[in-house]
Amino acid sequence: MCGIAGELGAGTSARAMIGALTHRGPDGVRVTEAPGATLAHARLSIIDLEGGWQPLTAAGSTVIGNGEIYNYLELARDYQLGGKLATGSDFEPLLHVYAQEGPAAFDRLRGMYALCLIGPDGRAWLARDPFGIKPLYLLEHDGGLAFASEPRAFFAAGLVAPELEPAAAQELLAFNYTLGEATIFKGVRRLAPGEVVEVKDGRVVEAARRPALPAGRGRSDDEAALLRELDAVLEDSVAVHQRSDVPYGLFLSGGVDSAAIATLMARLNERPVTAFTCGFDAPGAADERAQAERVARALDLDWRETRFGEADFWRVLPQVAWALDDPTADYATLPTYKLAEAAKGTLTVVLTGEGGDELFGGYGRYRRALRPAWLGGRAAEPRPEDPAVLDRWRTAAKAPAGLTPLQQAQWGDVATWLPNDLLLKLDRCLMAHGLEGRTPFLDPQVAAFAYPLADRFKVRGRYGKWILRKWLERACPAAEPWARKQGFTVPVEAWIAPRAADIGPRLARVEAVRRVQPQAQAVFAQGEAGRRWPLLFFAVWALIHLEGASREEALEAVAGRP
Repeated sequence: MCGIAGELGAGTSARAMIGALTHRGPDGVRVTEAPGATLAHARLSIIDLEGGWQPLTAAGSTVIGNGEIYNYLELARDYQLGGKLATGSDFEPLLHVYAQEGPAAFDRLRGMYALCLIGPDGRAWLARDPFGIKPLYLLEHDGGLAFASEPRAFFAAGLVAPELEPAAAQELLAFNYTLGEATIFKGVRRLAPGEVVEVKDGRVVEAARRPALPAGRGRSDDEAALLRELDAVLEDSVAVHQRSDVPYGLFLSGGVDSAAIATLMARLNERPVTAFTCGFDAPGAADERAQAERVARALDLDWRETRFGEADFWRVLPQVAWALDDPTADYATLPTYKLAEAAKGTLTVVLTGEGGDELFGGYGRYRRALRPAWLGGRAAEPRPEDPAVLDRWRTAAKAPAGLTPLQQAQWGDVATWLPNDLLLKLDRCLMAHGLEGRTPFLDPQVAAFAYPLADRFKVRGRYGKWILRKWLERACPAAEPWARKQGFTVPVEAWIAPRAADIGPRLARVEAVRRVQPQAQAVFAQGEAGRRWPLLFFAVWALIHLEGASREEALEAVAGRP
């Protein structure tokens, strides 16, 4: 896990760009010039602590990457690279495979990654993993093409000034995230999940996409056989996601997904696995600590709890707004940031349960989509006030033909909500503390098992993730997979409401808020469900990233002194 930056074509900004990303790679920075390119890497050492420094050159090619290639050992074996490898880095086998297969080598990767590879013939490639677990941003300018792990690198290097894209800001307030490849900054775009592009003379000349979800429908109806296969697939994924030369553990909630990861980690490790759980100190707040503790005790985990209260809310808010230069207004960023803060110094790698709902059919909106209209059924899509914003979401979420309604809904979430909200949140909140987040559910072999399952193995009655619950029922009964779960909520309204009368006029004076939501003060005063927090977050975010305010200045300008 690292931060990467570079220039393809003319340009000398890579060193300045990487200087803005050292929180992602606190162990050191290296910069290398190659023909027609400058590559920079800020390292968080995970695998081969001594020899894994990048940029890495082998077989005539050079690579820098952010993330982990989990099947590096299998690549070394299958391509008989034993005597050719100079390091134990998970990225070095890719260079040798590229020497044999060219860009087809990217299809061999199992992992989370954003990378730049320059071949011996000078061809330059940028690639991102199919689920979009790791980020990569592009900026075309007069000198060529700049790329970086976070947009802030372009601004720090003076390549462009941060300028708001109002349409993306409208999406943020409607959905809590932005859509597609365009970002909230004019001129800055994301490399799409699974995208591989060739860059020549500083311009993209060819692009291809590797889908995250497999084609095909239907699997065996033999439930016992499916449960055995699920056990093997999940154990294999967790095993490769544990490959690390530094301490690893997990974030444990009271839900099915993290309990499944915890169960397999406990099975695969001889010593107790360290697990962190966040609970909320607020009257009436949903708090999963009791259920998480039951699972932790049953699995003999080294369980640590951290608390999140009103003081944490006001302290963490500007920190999260700073970390999320590409913003998501998902309030789950708050406990995620606090958990990373608590885990720093104990862990360097953290496994989490992101992706379980999307692959196994866990969301309530999936169940609603399968009901007839007379029973309250409706499409599994958001319901913003602006029809144009909804049309943009439908375009971004459009699934291929031939899928069931449930698979269409899953496809839409994997294309939109997952990379631009959940995974963005995980990347920024953990990288702000120099931690690596890993997601065993978001693995090609897990996807190949789960996504083609018949709908009844995902949704049955009032239960989503049916096959996963059935497996957990046997593997860890303490997880109580069939018990009614309280939804995951952060009590932000309880903390905002007492100060709302003062905050409303203040945030309405922020220029970006005025442009996107002219009625912000009235909306904030009315306290409509779910609308205060996104406006508050956006106002603080805009002051930091568009107007150059410090974190402390931004919070005080919007919320006043505590």
